[in-house]
Amino acid sequence: MTRYAIDADVAVQVLRRRPVLGPGDSLVAPSVLRSQVLSTLYREVRAGALDRPEARRQLELLAELKIRLLGDRVSRARAWDLAERLGWPDTQAAEYLAVAALQADVLVTDDHTLATAALGLVTVVGSGAFLAEGGPGARG
Repeated sequence: MTRYAIDADVAVQVLRRRPVLGPGDSLVAPSVLRSQVLSTLYREVRAGALDRPEARRQLELLAELKIRLLGDRVSRARAWDLAERLGWPDTQAAEYLAVAALQADVLVTDDHTLATAALGLVTVVGSGAFLAEGGPGARG
């Protein structure tokens, strides 16, 4: 039973590759994830990298994704403290770090800054390892 905190870029990959989680495994993220995924898909459509119907389909998959989104008082306070301690200009990345530290066993991210900040707080893996061979549940 592993709880994986995922960032918005990993969430987009999850929507596209549909990894299999193991029995009892779950996904968590801050509530800002939905808005960030929406923005990512919108930017891809504007850039011509993705067509609008496919973006809309992925947004529907996001709505159906079994993920616990957190925006509670404790998570927000922890994000504020982490952003302040790390000298970050805003709290967006710190929200992922806070949720990972408070609610997850593993943070899945390819963001070097976020991964470095998570050292000592939570185990970090890249999306390649997480999505390899169909996802953590497909391996075993």
